[in-house]
Amino acid sequence: MSQESSKLGSFLASARQHKKLTLRAVETETGISNAYLSQLETGKIRSPSPGILRKLSDLYNIPYTTLLELAGYPVPESGKLDTSLTELAARLGPVTSEEADELADYLKYLRSKQNKRKR
Repeated sequence: MSQESSKLGSFLASARQHKKLTLRAVETETGISNAYLSQLETGKIRSPSPGILRKLSDLYNIPYTTLLELAGYPVPESGKLDTSLTELAARLGPVTSEEADELADYLKYLRSKQNKRKR
C-alpha cells in the first residue's frame, strides 16, 4: 500500500465518520459502491479517479485539491494546502465565526500552558 493511498484512505474514513455517515449512506448520496468506498478507505484502491474524489469532496465539504493531492495527483502550487489544516477542518466540520474565535482563544491558552511547562 502506498503512503498516499494510506493517507487518503484514513483521511476519507475520518471525514465520513465525522459526518456520522455509513458506507451505505455515502453510496446512496454519491452512487459510489460501498465495497469500493471500503477499499478506498483501507488503501486498497491506489488511484481513485478524480470524478470519485470530486463526489466525496462535495459530500464531505473538503477541498477537492486536498483529495487530489492526497491521492497523488499533481496539484499546482497555488492549489496546495497544508494537509494538517484540512485534516483539522474535516474533524471539526463547519464552524461559526464565534466558534472559530473561541477555538483560537482556547488554542492560545493550551499553547501558553505548554510553554510554561517547558520552562
